Amino acid sequence: MNKIWLIIKREYLTRVKKKSFIIMTILGPLLMGGLVAGFVYLSQNQGDSISEIKVVDETGVLAPKLKDSKTIIFKKDTMSIEIARHLFNPNTDYGILYLPKNTLESGKAAVLFTEKQPNLTIVSYLETELQKNIENIKLTEAGIQKSTLDSIKTNISLQQKPVDPSGKDQEFSAGLTAGIGFVSGLLIYLFIFMYGVQVMRGVIEEKTNRIVEVIISSVKPFQLMMGKIIGIAMVGLTQFLLWIILSIAVTSFVTTAMVGKDQKKMIEMQQQQQQQVMQGADTQPAALKAADMDFAGMFEGFNITKILLCFVFYFLGGYLLYSALFAAIGAAVDSETDTQQFMLPITIPLIFAYVVSTIVMSNPESQLGYWFSIIPFTSPVVMMVRMPFDPPMIDIIISMVSLIAGFLFTTWIAARIYRTGILMYGKKPTYKELGKWLFHKQ
Repeated sequence: MNKIWLIIKREYLTRVKKKSFIIMTILGPLLMGGLVAGFVYLSQNQGDSISEIKVVDETGVLAPKLKDSKTIIFKKDTMSIEIARHLFNPNTDYGILYLPKNTLESGKAAVLFTEKQPNLTIVSYLETELQKNIENIKLTEAGIQKSTLDSIKTNISLQQKPVDPSGKDQEFSAGLTAGIGFVSGLLIYLFIFMYGVQVMRGVIEEKTNRIVEVIISSVKPFQLMMGKIIGIAMVGLTQFLLWIILSIAVTSFVTTAMVGKDQKKMIEMQQQQQQQVMQGADTQPAALKAADMDFAGMFEGFNITKILLCFVFYFLGGYLLYSALFAAIGAAVDSETDTQQFMLPITIPLIFAYVVSTIVMSNPESQLGYWFSIIPFTSPVVMMVRMPFDPPMIDIIISMVSLIAGFLFTTWIAARIYRTGILMYGKKPTYKELGKWLFHKQ
C-alpha cells in the first residue's frame, strides 16, 4: 500500500506542478468570465441602431395605431406601394411595411419589403404590433371592451409542492430539477473522458520512454496502474474544485462590474412591461411577486448535500471504472494512433449513457432510467440525471454497489492486460491476443 501511495503522490505532484495544469486551471474560469462578459455586453448594446420603416396603409386605420419602439420608428406615407418601392432609399429606410385593404381580414396580407434579409427582432415586433391592433379593432367592432377581455384572461403557473404532513412550505421546479440533473451528468461524462484519456496517454508515454521498465523493477504492475489511476483522479478533483471556486468568483465580479443598478432597473421595467402585455393589468401583481421570489428558495426542494456527495461518488466511481480500461489500452499499444481500434468498445457505453440521459430527464422513473442507472457502465451519468428527482434509496444503493462491483471487475480485467502488455513492444495486439492475456497465468 505504501508503494501505491508513493506512485499516487508522484502522479499528483508531477501533474499539478506542470505549467499546462496551472495555465488551464486559471484560463478556464477566465474564459467563463469572458463569455459572461461578452453576453452581458452584447445584451446591453444590442439594437442600438434605429430602423426607420415606411408604412403604406391602405386600410386607413392601422398606421396611426402603430407605436414606435426604442429601435423602430414608423413613418406614415400616403403614396402608393409602387411609388414607395420605386423611391425606396436603403441609406435612410430599413424597409416598407405594406398594409393592403384586406389586412384586417387576412393575417398573411401584410408585407415587409426590405433590401436584405430582415432582422428577426424587427419582424417579431411588427407582427406583435399588427396582431394587437387588429384584435383591438375587431373587438371594438364586435362591441367587446378590451378591458373585459383582459380581465377574463388567466395565466396558469402550476405550483409544484411535495406531500409533506408537517406542512412545511417548499416548492418543486421540474425545469430546474431536470437542469441540475443534466448538468451533473454532463460534467461527469466530460471529466471521465478527459482524465481517462490522460491515464492512457500517461501509460503510453512511460512505455515508449522505457521508464516503466525501471519502475516495474520496484513495484508490481497492479500497484503502478492503481497509483496512476488514483493520482490522476486527485488531479481531476483538484482542478474541478478550483474551476468551480474561480468561475463563481470571476463571473460574480464580471456581472457586478458590467450590470449596474440602472441596468438592473431597466431590465426589471422591461420584464414588467412584457408581463403587462401578455397577462393584463389585473394579473400583474401576482406576476411581480413571482418574479421577486428569493433565488435561494428555488433550491429548498433539493437535498444539495446528498446531490454533491453522490456527484463525487459517481465521478470517482465512473472515472475509476473507465480509467482502468483506458490504462489497459495504453499498456497494450505502443502509440496513441494504435488506440483507435480499442477505444470504440469502451466509449460507446459512455456516449450511449449521455444520449439516454436526455430521454431520462422527461421520465426519470421509467424502466429505461432505472436500468441504465443500475448498469455500471452507464450509471455514473444516468443516475446523476435522476438524483435531483429524489429516486428511491434502494435504487441508489443498488446502483452504488453495482458500480463498485463493476470497478472491481474492470480493474481485474485491466490488471491482467496491463501486466502483460506494459513490457511488450513492436507488435500491435488483436482482440484475440488480449483474450489470451486475460487468462494467461504468471
